[in-house]
Amino acid sequence: MAKNKKQDSDSEFLLFNVLYEDGAQTSNRKVARAELNGFDDEEIIRRVIEEQDQKIEAMSGKPRGPIKSITPVVAKRAAK
Repeated sequence: MAKNKKQDSDSEFLLFNVLYEDGAQTSNRKVARAELNGFDDEEIIRRVIEEQDQKIEAMSGKPRGPIKSITPVVAKRAAK
């Protein structure tokens, strides 16, 4: 039997889809709720994802292009 997932508002992380200027996409990128303060969240989210991209580049040797857009992942709820 599957465990019940926490409600979205209780989750430690928010998920985002990222579109890069070269057309590449990544899905479900995690940003910790603790990082956000409610005032300049868009800038913080971008900074966190760019830092993740730098770490990925350092490990893989493949650079990421500039970010074109970041959109939140909307959780789908099962119909009862």
